[in-house]
Amino acid sequence: MTRQLHLGGFQIASHVTHSHAAWRHPGSDPDFLSPDYYHRVGRILERGRFDFVFFADLLAVPTNYGATTDEAQAAALERGTQASATLDPTLVATSIAAVTRHLGVAVTKSTTYFHPFEVARAFATLDHLSRGRVAWNIVTSLSGAEARNFGLEQALDHDLRYDRAQEFVEAAVALWDSWDADALVQDKASGVFADPTKVHTVEHDGLFYKTRGPLTTPRSPQGRPVLIQAGSSSRGKDFAARWAEAIFEIDPTPEGRRAYYDDVKSRASDLGRNPDHVKIFPSFIPFVGETESIAREKQAFHNELADPVSGLMTLSVHTDHDFSAYDLDAPVEDMQVSGTQGLFDVARRLSQRDSLTLRDIGRLYAQGVLLPQFVGTASDIADQIETSFHGGEADGFILSCAQAPGTFNDFVDQVVPELQRRGLFRREYAGTTLREHLGLTEAPEPALS
Repeated sequence: MTRQLHLGGFQIASHVTHSHAAWRHPGSDPDFLSPDYYHRVGRILERGRFDFVFFADLLAVPTNYGATTDEAQAAALERGTQASATLDPTLVATSIAAVTRHLGVAVTKSTTYFHPFEVARAFATLDHLSRGRVAWNIVTSLSGAEARNFGLEQALDHDLRYDRAQEFVEAAVALWDSWDADALVQDKASGVFADPTKVHTVEHDGLFYKTRGPLTTPRSPQGRPVLIQAGSSSRGKDFAARWAEAIFEIDPTPEGRRAYYDDVKSRASDLGRNPDHVKIFPSFIPFVGETESIAREKQAFHNELADPVSGLMTLSVHTDHDFSAYDLDAPVEDMQVSGTQGLFDVARRLSQRDSLTLRDIGRLYAQGVLLPQFVGTASDIADQIETSFHGGEADGFILSCAQAPGTFNDFVDQVVPELQRRGLFRREYAGTTLREHLGLTEAPEPALS
């Protein structure tokens, strides 16, 4: 069978996603606090036969960019930067699952401020309620503002966050596996509810976490959720290569995407995993028009709404580094940041390659957090996707909106039929679970230590 691509739709349970201009766009629906907003997105993506909707999350109003925490917070709220107002994505995803039948729901949950038992139970529950359509996007929380919301003075060190994440996932997997598939009996005649020989204690006693188990939730339809990660530093890519079944990636350059694809697949293979079971999803923002000039007008209108300072506020959050004291008209300097190192490396590389100033990077960040923009007719955008897909850059793509939900509608109505005509994308769902959509019918094989 011809290799086919996978598609996800990017969301934050918020007024913006990657595009900081989206909330100001006259075509965007401002009602992000209502269930109808998310139900509409879910139904559009399911109509387009997407694999999943993907919810990112941050756990604090931005406070990094400015002379004081209060001033930075006030500026972020006034400008409506990323994470300035969000809902809990787990509850939003549950709501979407209730009004769809096939669409997967991928939810971000941090390994830094929660406990493995809590997270394992929540995802097993959501997998049952969605009948096997859930994924967990594993993140390590990175900002000082998030740390303070959970009673700590500062964020954990980068490597320590990954040490904790490693143990966290090990414990969660053990909890998901604590119920055998046939442990739940429910024999009314004999009075046997569950076979106790098929429900196992876990007895995880690690450096960071302890949990006895078993999980209180019986084994879910997928056994465990699809595991998603977005590692971009060397340590992050090692973590992704060991655990992830789908990887969310940001890089605006074809050469960067190819290098990332080859690197992570090689790391997975070195760990004894089948690299075909590690699906890599670069993200982009599409601008679709009946003609190329119409699409360019849409792109230009959107990009003019992007505020460079708003972008730098989010860059400061992502790197946990205050850029407010730097010269906006100077190049991006080489420096050590404690947050998302991979994204900062992309920003610095773009600055050096294209002679961009910090202001330029801020503008690009506000336009879409460095996501590439695919622009043109449906055929043009299908060409770009096909070139990237066959060029060793991707197994699938995650779409992000310039306006919500209009961008998804344009793509589903115009680009998806072109991808289907070329045999690149499904016309119907072949299965019912997210694992089946992704060609991952079994729970992931264990990687080597």
